Amino acid sequence: MARVTQPARTASAKPQPSDKRSAILGAARDLVSRVGFRDAQMTGVAEAAGVALATLYRHFPSKAGLMVEVVAAVAQREVDAAAGLAMGDGTAADRLAASASLFASRALLGRKLAHALVAEPVEPDIEAARLKYRRKLARVFETIIEQGIRAREFPDQDVQASAACIVGSLFEGLVGPLALDNLSTDGERQAQARAIVAFCLRGVSGRVIDL
Repeated sequence: MARVTQPARTASAKPQPSDKRSAILGAARDLVSRVGFRDAQMTGVAEAAGVALATLYRHFPSKAGLMVEVVAAVAQREVDAAAGLAMGDGTAADRLAASASLFASRALLGRKLAHALVAEPVEPDIEAARLKYRRKLARVFETIIEQGIRAREFPDQDVQASAACIVGSLFEGLVGPLALDNLSTDGERQAQARAIVAFCLRGVSGRVIDL
């Protein structure tokens, strides 16, 4: 009599801790992009992520801790996008314009999230994470400026100061006043973004560069 082989038992597909953590972070980011940091509540994050509130708190014991990780994740994504263009082909001026313009256009597309990452009043821990974001973005621009100086495209200058001014112009000139400005049209906001990028290029290069 032939032996009947029982089918191997397969473990039920249970969400792994890393999957739950990713789902929570994604839900928190999406919620912040709609309502900002202040109004993003842990109960709403848990509901959107499909986890129990107790599970959320096991992964993130505090709202501030969760929001710090949201800032870190979103900031790294934006820095990577700018750095990708910064390390591409073309002159230093072209790459500086491309990376700054990309940051501006992405900020205007995700206006609520951009405002939260830059201008919304937040707790000290979240503000510290936002300052790290600014510094990482500044380093992208520092690299381009250094290359431009070596290639004699840009005059000698304080590289860190110039990069910090670019970040400040983008954050304060664009994201702060424009991200939540419902009185201007998309075309007007894009025109303002181009004007800010042109200002940054003029300051670094010492000449007017058409965009």
